[in-house]
Amino acid sequence: MKIDEIGVDEILQILTPIWTVKTVTAERLRGRLEWILASATAPELRSGPNPAAWRSQLATILPRPSKVHREVHHRAMSYKDLPAFMARFREMDGMAALALQFLILNASRTGEVIGGLRSEVSDMHVWTIPGHKMKAGKEHRIFLGERARELILMARDSDPTSKYLFSIKSKSISNMAMLALMKRMGEPFTVHGFRSTFRDWVAEETQYSADVAEMALAHAIPNKTEAAYRRGDLFEPRKRMLAEWAGYCLGESSHADK
Repeated sequence: MKIDEIGVDEILQILTPIWTVKTVTAERLRGRLEWILASATAPELRSGPNPAAWRSQLATILPRPSKVHREVHHRAMSYKDLPAFMARFREMDGMAALALQFLILNASRTGEVIGGLRSEVSDMHVWTIPGHKMKAGKEHRIFLGERARELILMARDSDPTSKYLFSIKSKSISNMAMLALMKRMGEPFTVHGFRSTFRDWVAEETQYSADVAEMALAHAIPNKTEAAYRRGDLFEPRKRMLAEWAGYCLGESSHADK
């Protein structure tokens, strides 16, 4: 169709089938359609109301996204089952298995791990992820325990010329590699869910504060006033906490100075 022929009916043909079942995707699509059509108005490629606009057009026809979208939580393994799960990796040496163990031990996100670079690790002890790679847009430092360092070395031996922490033939592993491994292992949980597993363990089995746990997860502080006063990154308590977490995951004692 010519862009000046597109009306509300055409927009609804696109959005209605997915509005209540893929609401987040549908709302993003609506926004992009609105922008495209708006961009055609200035050079006079079309005129009149924007048929993809929410307030002036679609709000009276489609239900509000907040009314139909239900938050879907990532399925997470109970922390009580995690040591037995980690023990299964003793018989595995594939790159996805190395990366998944590393992700669990550091309570990291998939994108942080698969995009991790060897140059970001200093002296094999501190992994510094630059802000542009982080969801919160802020640099994040992680102290790497003994097992995490071993995993990096094993990955390096397997692909010595790569710039990535975990790669195959110098290319970073797929963002689906770890999830595919979980499915092959017969586990119904998501990779991202291990961050919830970690958070539950901190809350129920340790005395660490919520601030330390949230900082370990690199969560953004929603309150701008609070964020302005929180200067440090609580590195030392996070270092001790991740050492204890590694010890729990691996079924052994672990210390921050290892």
